[in-house]
Amino acid sequence: MSLILNIDTATEHASVCLSNDGILLALEESIDQKNHASFIQPAIKKIFSSLNLSLNDIVAISVTNGPGSYTGLRVGLASAKGLCFALNKPLIVVNTLEVMAIAAIDEIKKTKKETSNILFCPMIDARRMEVFTALFDDSLQTIMPSSAIIIDEHLFTAHLSKQTIIFSGNGSEKCRNIIKHPNAYYSSIQYNSSYMIKFSEEKLASQQFADLAYSEPFYLKEFYTPQKK
Repeated sequence: MSLILNIDTATEHASVCLSNDGILLALEESIDQKNHASFIQPAIKKIFSSLNLSLNDIVAISVTNGPGSYTGLRVGLASAKGLCFALNKPLIVVNTLEVMAIAAIDEIKKTKKETSNILFCPMIDARRMEVFTALFDDSLQTIMPSSAIIIDEHLFTAHLSKQTIIFSGNGSEKCRNIIKHPNAYYSSIQYNSSYMIKFSEEKLASQQFADLAYSEPFYLKEFYTPQKK
């Protein structure tokens, strides 16, 4: 039995799930972004109580470490690291945009037989007209790495002239009235921590663990705090 606890608080939706050998056992979710910190521990307790399992039964803890909300990333990583220290378990970190992309890919493949000409562009709102984003093909190969980008009408023009792009995530809402190319499509798919399982299992198998002492959130850009007047 290879139980992995998966934690995601990177965006406005938070979730915690437990998986065993790649299979989802239980999932808890919250849509209250301001209470991610108070959600995690009760959610974990509820999952383990419902399955009559102990935290000591897990083999690793996985967390989305960015990009995403500054506060959310700190909450998730701090919770995961604290549990890893207390339980003496390894830490796995997963890129948020990759998790979002696999959710969109899985959803599109349910309705389309052929997806080789489709690119997937998850987007996380980064305030104003900026987003955290990346571009992937249907096998999750990176076409454009994680970046902080300001949206304009010419964004992805070269790709859109040749392929369909599925935009997803809360940042994609900013694009609807700006990127209006015929090959631009917008998906409302909402990912959760169950989509982390694929990555968690792969990293567990390859013993690709993060350093507990030095792991930090992948912010993509510096945190800005306006000066008080």
